[in-house]
Amino acid sequence: MLLQAGSTCWRTERAGRAALLMENDAYFEAVRQALERAQKSVLLLGWQFDPRTRLDANDSEASAEIGFILRRLVRDRPDLDIRLLIWRSPLPIAFSQGFFPQRAVRWFNRKTVNFRLDRATPLGACHHQKVLVIDDALAFCGGGDISVDRFDTERHEDDDPRRCTPYGRICAPRHEVMMMVDGDAARALGDLARKRWKDAIGEPLAAVKADADPWPEAIEPDLRDVTVGIARTEPAWRNRAGVRENEALHVEAIARAERLIYLENQYVTSPLIAAALADRLEDEDGPEVVIVSTAHSPSWFDKATMDGARAALLERLRRADRYGRFSAWTPRTAKGEPIIVHSKVTIIDDRLLRVGSTNLNNRSCGFDTECDLAVETEGEGPTADFIRSFRARLVSHFLGVEQVNFEAAFAVVGSLGAAIEGLTEGRMTPLGLEPASRVSKWLAEWQVGDPASPSDSWRPWKRGALARMLRQTVDRAAEA
Repeated sequence: MLLQAGSTCWRTERAGRAALLMENDAYFEAVRQALERAQKSVLLLGWQFDPRTRLDANDSEASAEIGFILRRLVRDRPDLDIRLLIWRSPLPIAFSQGFFPQRAVRWFNRKTVNFRLDRATPLGACHHQKVLVIDDALAFCGGGDISVDRFDTERHEDDDPRRCTPYGRICAPRHEVMMMVDGDAARALGDLARKRWKDAIGEPLAAVKADADPWPEAIEPDLRDVTVGIARTEPAWRNRAGVRENEALHVEAIARAERLIYLENQYVTSPLIAAALADRLEDEDGPEVVIVSTAHSPSWFDKATMDGARAALLERLRRADRYGRFSAWTPRTAKGEPIIVHSKVTIIDDRLLRVGSTNLNNRSCGFDTECDLAVETEGEGPTADFIRSFRARLVSHFLGVEQVNFEAAFAVVGSLGAAIEGLTEGRMTPLGLEPASRVSKWLAEWQVGDPASPSDSWRPWKRGALARMLRQTVDRAAEA
């Protein structure tokens, strides 16, 4: 099994029910329903938060905003403890967010909704975990933040008015995936959230137990009675050892893949991940590798750093692709506009499904805080069937075709990349076909803007040595 507590993950815990929520219209609706069932505790960790976010995008009233909902819940249920811990973003990022979440502090009274900004990160790092835990009985984890620019549906319609922000701007279409779990897996995420609260605020919190079931009535579980692995990233800082479980799980899963590696991610720049993928592509009997990512990063800084490094990485993988098993794609709307791929999904051989906050870059593997969930199966059965179906659902929704038609095409050609190429009609276009520029190669070599740990955060000349050291560690583990 890939999920090994203490190495490739923090803990493995059982969930009686698990569901995958594709796009934030599904996530926001699930959150809205679950909040109404909360009895004892609501604990949210996030990278971004805006209290003006409407959990029902079809309702323009203030009562649909999460800030209003949280204040109403506390007023109606005095025993309900609501705590929000959101990263205190630096000025340039806060400016791009309308100075939220900093301005959100004024929306809440700590005696009612206890809203705090998380400063407990090394200089230049960020708190990037996106976890919501309700009554220690239900938890959400993935790549999605609750903010006004995050809503979209599976249709990713051009100029959807429901994506309009309070500033009057219609945001770009965006793809997101979250996982929802209950049982011991939810309680474990409660432990993680309480630990983060203590690290950031210095206040210990007790676990809770409520009588009511907060699982949203309208959502049918995708999986029942499954083991869930929880993988983290935490930087080595203030005499605490670093945690690189997310990186370890990715590298190990890539090394063991037999048929197909599907990576859906916002940023794909990690030299360690690139080396692991290149090794498998050079293997005559290795798996097919398919990457789905955004055409271009949304911010000027990430365009300058992440896009250049990704171009060099994709060029490296194409050079390693001796047997024609690699392809990279970017999804577009019906009118050809780019869709932001903000999800972080990894599927290996339809036996490992992983969803979380971890990007495939250096900082997500060792500099920022991250949290992913994974389910695994060793053979055929309901879990494998679901993972296979969910992968088909992801790709077919990008292509704008019925899932059954995509599955039929995939069954005929036997290659995910070939199936995409045959059905795309412009909805998924090849990514990174142009040669990497000298600047891109320089950015990739020095990993500018993408530190791997606090030790190299302001010393980019150390990153090449660190990447080589990590690579040697992986090689030694593989030989063992």
